Amino acid sequence: MTTTLRPSGPLHESTEGAKSRDFEVCVNSRPVGRIKLATHDVFGPRVASILDLRIDAPDRRRGRATVAALAAEEVARGWGCARIEAGVPATAPEALALATALGYVERNRQMSKPLPLRPPELPADVRARPMTEQEFAEWAEHSKDVYAQDWIDRGVPEAEARAKVEADQRNSLGEGLATPGARFSVLLQGDEVVGILWVAERRGECFVYDIEVREEHRGRGHGRSLMLHAEGQCLEAGKDRIGLNVFAGNTPALRLYESLGYEARTYYLYKQLL
Repeated sequence: MTTTLRPSGPLHESTEGAKSRDFEVCVNSRPVGRIKLATHDVFGPRVASILDLRIDAPDRRRGRATVAALAAEEVARGWGCARIEAGVPATAPEALALATALGYVERNRQMSKPLPLRPPELPADVRARPMTEQEFAEWAEHSKDVYAQDWIDRGVPEAEARAKVEADQRNSLGEGLATPGARFSVLLQGDEVVGILWVAERRGECFVYDIEVREEHRGRGHGRSLMLHAEGQCLEAGKDRIGLNVFAGNTPALRLYESLGYEARTYYLYKQLL
């Protein structure tokens, strides 16, 4: 039996070169599933994304998804893409195993947890306060380089990484420190700033966009204190859930989040094509 992709709709192409197309997954011309492929909305037309891949229940566990994913890579190469990406829900371990077997590498994952009923208390020797304008300006400049390097270290060319950083800051921080729904805090031990926190509303929940403990103060529990402060801020905002992103390879952060009850929600993976 031969598994192939058959277009189920027209190729959509913008003047900027963005493409998208829906396909049926077919076995000897018989539809057994579907796949949607598009170029990336941030990284541009040289990067493809598998937005959806589904095989009908009677045809699962027969290698259909494997062949469909490989065929999608060939389509992406034909579009001139050098990389392909996919987001895999944590509720689909078989899909994650398939992507890993095909050579996809985890870049980052989103995690979340339900918030407690009451705000957690910070340790007695630390406190948090709002970030000042001067602190915000210093953080904004510093964070661009750190955030861009996180992407560069995980397979994104420097120009793409810096374009993403600029786009993310425009979309998330349109009004700087006064951006509606955003909260910027610093954590202090005595009078010394030991860490920073950025929390904002995102798709109906609170999201931790940035957390950083200054290097000379790491290993003393301040990351946990910042996360507890984030939970308190989200409860104040009337939310019942908190989410965050963690990059692959950041083992200390992952261990901290898991110890606080965060669970993976979506894995984001990539594979170089050229």
